[in-house]
Amino acid sequence: MSGPVARIAAREGRGEGPPLLVVVGPTAVGKSEFAVLACERFGGEIVGVDSMQVYRGLDRGTAKPGVEMRRRAPHHGIDLAEPGEDFSLGDFVRHAESAIASIRKRRRLPVLVGGTGLYLRGLLKGIVDAPRRDEAMRARLSALAERRGVAALHRLLARVDRGAAARLGPRDRQRLVRALEVYFTARRGISDLIRDSPFGRDRFASVKIGLDMDRDTLYRIIDARVERFFSQGLVEEVRRLLESGCPETANAFKALGYRETLRHLRGELSLEEAIALTQRHTRRYAKRQWTWFRKEEGVTWFEIDPRDTERFGGPLEHAARALGSTC
Repeated sequence: MSGPVARIAAREGRGEGPPLLVVVGPTAVGKSEFAVLACERFGGEIVGVDSMQVYRGLDRGTAKPGVEMRRRAPHHGIDLAEPGEDFSLGDFVRHAESAIASIRKRRRLPVLVGGTGLYLRGLLKGIVDAPRRDEAMRARLSALAERRGVAALHRLLARVDRGAAARLGPRDRQRLVRALEVYFTARRGISDLIRDSPFGRDRFASVKIGLDMDRDTLYRIIDARVERFFSQGLVEEVRRLLESGCPETANAFKALGYRETLRHLRGELSLEEAIALTQRHTRRYAKRQWTWFRKEEGVTWFEIDPRDTERFGGPLEHAARALGSTC
């Protein structure tokens, strides 16, 4: 092994193996474009950190990398599950760990990029040692929800794990099922498991780069991108998913743009209202991402000007130096 990956690994002297390049920041700031440029420069492969790009068929509204982006750099973490399936944090961490090991085996640089902060934290810090999925238990809990409503799951959870019930909303079916599944399988509440699983330092050596942008500028880019999602067929995509049998209750339909489109197809919103609501929700999501990622340790931040053709030059040079290269 040679090049920046080998040099930083030698300097670190840690057991995690060669480093990761981690790219964070709010939605629409340019993370994917930068990550592809980094892969081309440093010989890397991308591991997506996005909770909705994992679903097949969710293309128009998730900014999923297209054919050209995937040609320029191999991508992992995309199209892993059917839209009607529940894809958990644990599922993501297991897949990402496998992808990182495979990329390193090819002596290439893993480049993590995406906006789902919880997925990134789970991968870097590790996740709670909870029981794996129990399909029979899930079926029983889902049947209970169908008979008595999702709120019945919340009431049941409040009796067996008050801490988890306090954190979860009464309509968050996926997480309520998981919390109850953990309790009835492990005979311990998930809140107890979290309390007994303190998170220490990152499990992987990494170089972390944060991309930022003037807020008003980013909001204009977000609004334009949402309009583009709808003009390029988001409504038709949601209609096809429903016709294929994907239930409206599927976790995939919690994605920005998809839940608003569902309301449009039900006649609750006009198309213009669905677009405006998606824009507002996406701007709010970007604000939450700013808050989350500013708390991430070890990130070097760069202000991006979308009008500058060399806007990624600074972060690329920083990555080169941090990875031990002057290329």
